[in-house]
Amino acid sequence: MHPSFQRCIQFSRFIVCAITSIFVMSYASAQTEWPKAKNVTIYVAFAPGAFTDVIARIVGQELAKTTGGTFVVENKPGAGGNIATQFVKRAPTDGYSILVHSVAYAVNPSLYPNAGYDAVKDFVPLALGPRTPNIITVNPKVPAKDLKELIELSKKEHLSYASSGIGTTTHLSMERLKTAANVDITHVPYQPAQAVGAAVAGHTQISSTSMPPAVQQIKAGNVRAIAVTSAKRSSLLPDVPSVTEFGYKEFDDYTWVGFFVPVGTPPALVEQMNAAINRAMETPEAREKFVLQGMESTHNSSAQFGSFLRDEVKKWAAVVVSSGAKVE
Repeated sequence: MHPSFQRCIQFSRFIVCAITSIFVMSYASAQTEWPKAKNVTIYVAFAPGAFTDVIARIVGQELAKTTGGTFVVENKPGAGGNIATQFVKRAPTDGYSILVHSVAYAVNPSLYPNAGYDAVKDFVPLALGPRTPNIITVNPKVPAKDLKELIELSKKEHLSYASSGIGTTTHLSMERLKTAANVDITHVPYQPAQAVGAAVAGHTQISSTSMPPAVQQIKAGNVRAIAVTSAKRSSLLPDVPSVTEFGYKEFDDYTWVGFFVPVGTPPALVEQMNAAINRAMETPEAREKFVLQGMESTHNSSAQFGSFLRDEVKKWAAVVVSSGAKVE
């Protein structure tokens, strides 16, 4: 072989090796640099002040402390959370765009004619955030002292209940209970922040809401707590019985917050982000703030959240069909 040709081959091999090394080093750097290469944007599916927004800001602050990165919260409300979901669905898969959504993420594909996303296929579930059971409360003038008495009263008198809106789990949980108890209680949808106030003011006899807006009203004596919709009692209100204690099985309904990234995000990066979010949620500061919101969190992996999510999508799809709930 001619010496010049041999040198050419050697130089070509050098170039290939150099390019490969740069690619490998760049990929490794991209993995290890998260979240410091640029700002991480946390897209919240609801307006400022919503409990989803509050949780996103708590976790974002703790992520900044524990990782040294910069986390920016941006609200993209609209269409029950579908606007933000569709936006993040199209975002780069580099870990710098995170969707924060509520249980509505699992409900909307069944509730809307076209939610614009597949809850299982279009996103990677990063981590399940804090959650709270829904809670049934009544105006203090309602004579029923527990769920059994409330069901009996509903068979004798025309009652109505306020929920946090059509298609929310506060609405769908109550519809499940109505079906199980074979009673007819009129549904009156409200904005989330106003739903518990309907029972306080006596506009409806009953409110079905998440716990955060109800806890203070319960403690102030403005409403009476009847039952929580989780399978077991909540440690936040241990004196309030669960629906299952009254014989209604398979009730374990929660309002929850979840963190998601677009499908295609590298598994190693997903694992890194999951660990970071769990660390952020486990700081004493975050836990204390969750309690003030009436919510609790538990350490979970992406796979565990994924399994939980698939069950949620299936469960709420069945309830949407049976209740006839829909949003045009």
